[in-house]
Amino acid sequence: MEQIKKNWKKWLYWFTLGIAIVIVYKALDNFDIIINSIGKFLNVIGPFLAGIFIAYLLYMPCRKIEQDFKKSKNRLIKKKARTFSIFTVYLIVIILLIIFINFILPVISESISDFIQSIPIYYENSIRNYNKLPEDSILKSDIVKQQIENIQNIDLKQYISLDKIIEYIAGAINAVTGIFDIFVALIVSIYILRERDKILRFFKRLASVLFKEKLYKNIGKLFNNSNEVFFKFIASQFLDAIIVGILVTIALSIMKVKYAPLLGFFIGIFNMIPYFGAIIAVAIAALITLVTGGISQSIWMLIVVIILQQIDANIINPKIVGQSLKISPLLVIFAVTVGGAYFGLLGMFLSVPIIAVIRIVVNDYINLKMLTKRKKLRIN
Repeated sequence: MEQIKKNWKKWLYWFTLGIAIVIVYKALDNFDIIINSIGKFLNVIGPFLAGIFIAYLLYMPCRKIEQDFKKSKNRLIKKKARTFSIFTVYLIVIILLIIFINFILPVISESISDFIQSIPIYYENSIRNYNKLPEDSILKSDIVKQQIENIQNIDLKQYISLDKIIEYIAGAINAVTGIFDIFVALIVSIYILRERDKILRFFKRLASVLFKEKLYKNIGKLFNNSNEVFFKFIASQFLDAIIVGILVTIALSIMKVKYAPLLGFFIGIFNMIPYFGAIIAVAIAALITLVTGGISQSIWMLIVVIILQQIDANIINPKIVGQSLKISPLLVIFAVTVGGAYFGLLGMFLSVPIIAVIRIVVNDYINLKMLTKRKKLRIN
């Protein structure tokens, strides 16, 4: 009987292994189909993921305002503290959006529109100034000449062809779909904020059943640390971007740099990406200023913006962010490079908090292993 049992386990093992090999082979053989299916699924649940992300961003403000409402002497406010806190936070967000749409967005849109319409004029002026340069100038190298010829050969008609018009119509349809997705995401975020205690309680119970007590506690600790890192980073970088954007806009406006609000907004947004964001934004802003205001204004713009960025990097940003991430600049540069290479701008932005969480996990693992080794040495 024991022999039969051993043989049965042996055959079951080989049968399971064979099935696993077939599944892996089929998965690799139909890799494109699987990737497309995963992409379609992620596209379907996109609004729900967006809702979770919105709820996550608004969780801390909601919790703080809810705590304040619970201190109220009014019974109704105290009893419905969560509902009132969610309403208050969304009201603040809506007011900020209205301010942005009515006061900031029109200025930025007007600057973009004016810049696009003036591109042919700026281009002709740039070519005229380029032709005036001496023949031995470094800017008249073969590489630069080749790039200018490539720009001259761009056919603008290709952007107003029938195929492009169809693409623009499809884009408009996608925009309508996007509005519906935003509506769904907002509804999902409200429900998550409203029922967050039940959701967290469910996942805690599930984790306690699936994992051993020690692992369950470690997972809870990791979740709390990760949540703190992510929220601090996103909130602080966003606030820092607003401050930098405002300071740059004021400085460029005083210098009478054309499109100052657009450049300030652009530099502020890209400043959210550590290291690379500031370099990319300043380089593009300097190029636009060079075209619109000449080399002298471009150089002064560079000097002023670099000074402001140094003030931000050494005074403003440390005060806002603090030492919450505690990771080396080399690791940040590595994370931003890899994140940008695989996931674009979003990857560049989120790679820093992700690498910070990975660092926490690795450090906890190393500390645990070192503690275990010390215990073994004491015993021996």
